[in-house]
Amino acid sequence: MTATLPSHDQSLALAIEPEAGKRKLSTAKAIQEAISQRMVRDESVFVMGEDVGPYGGIFSSTTGLIDRFGPERVLDTPISESAFIGLGIGAAVEGMRPIVELMFADFFGVCMDQIYNHMAKIHYESGGNVRVPMVLMTAAGGGYGDGTQHSQCLWGTFAHLPGMRVVVPSNPYDAKGLMTAAIDSDDPVVFMFHKGVMGLGWMAKNERSIGAVPEDEYLVPIGKARVAREGTDVTIVTISLSVHHSLDVAEKLESEGISVEVIDLRSLVPLDREAIVRSVSKTGRLIVVDEDYQSFGLSGEVIAVVAEHDPTLLKRASRVCVPDVPIPYARELEYAVLPTPARIEAAVRDAVAI
Repeated sequence: MTATLPSHDQSLALAIEPEAGKRKLSTAKAIQEAISQRMVRDESVFVMGEDVGPYGGIFSSTTGLIDRFGPERVLDTPISESAFIGLGIGAAVEGMRPIVELMFADFFGVCMDQIYNHMAKIHYESGGNVRVPMVLMTAAGGGYGDGTQHSQCLWGTFAHLPGMRVVVPSNPYDAKGLMTAAIDSDDPVVFMFHKGVMGLGWMAKNERSIGAVPEDEYLVPIGKARVAREGTDVTIVTISLSVHHSLDVAEKLESEGISVEVIDLRSLVPLDREAIVRSVSKTGRLIVVDEDYQSFGLSGEVIAVVAEHDPTLLKRASRVCVPDVPIPYARELEYAVLPTPARIEAAVRDAVAI
């Protein structure tokens, strides 16, 4: 199956979710490759942000790009998020396709006016006449003792605000395909990666953060969830690093005869509501696992999707999320609030007991 590229480049048709093959990359390398391949093909694509140049991004999202494309297309910026995000918006409006890295999602507070009142709204305010084809890339997630201002996910916050697509890959394959789709999108896309899925040697080992990735360019469609594991007893709907934790739990409980289906949303905006309903229609039990805060976010939205479609589908619904407290710095306290495999396993056992 192929898809035609947007109007800025009709010279190539990209495969949609091809076979992964045998070549393996880390998630960080997969993101780098997607950006590099689009920069080769389209001179309007460029990268900017803090430490994206010689340093390669603090989570290696842009490593090696400046060596290949030079400082005119890979721009290290001052520590002024409002300024360089505003610059990216202006470039996008004028026909370029910037990839702007906001170092941590937590830093959105100092530049939210640019993100939401400009990047997300210009297309609407112009009556559909002005596009903002821009990728805002940012790191999210806890578990590394980074403290309350560097450990939040906040994808629910971005998803709540209309005008932006929001994608959150959990693995290298999806990271490359979603980044390619994000760059090609004529709408602004918030591309969020969890530090724990990047496959970096200096962070906690995650075996699924290195996986098979095709060498050629391809698309993972924005707004289409993935069944990461099929099951019949319980549905876990989740995203990002929590996909890996949920798969670990599902594999462990299989030996006890408990069958867990794991849905990796991959995108929050658009949200694949059909995939959620389809899975819960089969299992009747729903657990939403989310490293974002529990109240007013993704977890409640997913449950509402099923309840509004047909509340009789639900034998049980529960959430494993971060409680409504700042992320603690102390390791013991931090892991007490994160959606750990132990908390997920307890929720599954509780669900099947009913």
